[in-house]
Amino acid sequence: MSQLRLNPLNGRWVTIVAERAKRPYDFAPRSQQVEADPTRACPFCPGSEDATPPALETQRRDGAWQVRVVPNRYPAFEGEDSMAVHNLGPVHVQADASGIHEVIILSPDHTESWKDLDDDAAAMVMAALRNRMAEQAHHANIRYTQAIVNQGREAGASLTHPHGQLLGMPFVPGEIADEERAFARFEGGCILCVTAEAELADGVRVVVANDDVVVLCPFWSGTPYEMLVIPTQHEGHLYDSPETALAAVGRAVRDALTMLADRLGDVAYNLVFHTAPHQHGNAFHWHAHLWPKLVTVAGFERGTGVMINIAPPEEAAQELRSVARIATS
Repeated sequence: MSQLRLNPLNGRWVTIVAERAKRPYDFAPRSQQVEADPTRACPFCPGSEDATPPALETQRRDGAWQVRVVPNRYPAFEGEDSMAVHNLGPVHVQADASGIHEVIILSPDHTESWKDLDDDAAAMVMAALRNRMAEQAHHANIRYTQAIVNQGREAGASLTHPHGQLLGMPFVPGEIADEERAFARFEGGCILCVTAEAELADGVRVVVANDDVVVLCPFWSGTPYEMLVIPTQHEGHLYDSPETALAAVGRAVRDALTMLADRLGDVAYNLVFHTAPHQHGNAFHWHAHLWPKLVTVAGFERGTGVMINIAPPEEAAQELRSVARIATS
């Protein structure tokens, strides 16, 4: 089983998962393609369903599957046990990494990514995320579910076929705990509701906007072309949002990624959904972060936690909007 080990310097957990090092091509050189072996069938393509464990969730269209969710063969979190912390010495603290680790296959098309999804397909992806998060919330040992999409090798993807992951973990990770505290101490209402209103009034950093969602390059962007996706309806948990709002978020993410590709080419990125921890009822407002992998996090950033951004968000948003106008003219 995977292990959780506590970093006593910052109070955050690290997950030790030796089994995941056995995944094909995990330590291949950067110049080597993820699926360089032409004889190796993609386990996520139609016809290879037997290569994965049975599906936990299937979204269908025209009689065929459009989105599948399956258990991860190399889970970082696994098991139903509640989190039990063990002190192994004066500074060594460890726990079993129980939980759930699932893979969401975004499309049957091996060559697509989120930016290529049509409206219905984008809605199906969001519906699958909602359903799996809601199901994981019923597990007594799962305190938080993290949904992610790593697109491209530089972003951490181990397979080319478009997919994401849902990781149900037995603790609330430090990043989410920090955001919870920020929502709690903000005295002007909800940070993200106020942010969306202010950015819509200004318009400078807005990339996509409609009645259901706002995508913007945040004022505090730490990396070039970073984007923040804010549903306009305030809900703490993603799975409490209405279907129309979830579908709108799926489309907005698709549109933002299309602009990014039109402006910069096929760049790798991390898409991360932040939702309130299960069973928490507070001021949290679920949202998503989109981080293109355009620069390397170097020693200063790692050593201080202070990011250096060479692309002001105002300029980044303007460039993305300009590309969108050209593409639709």
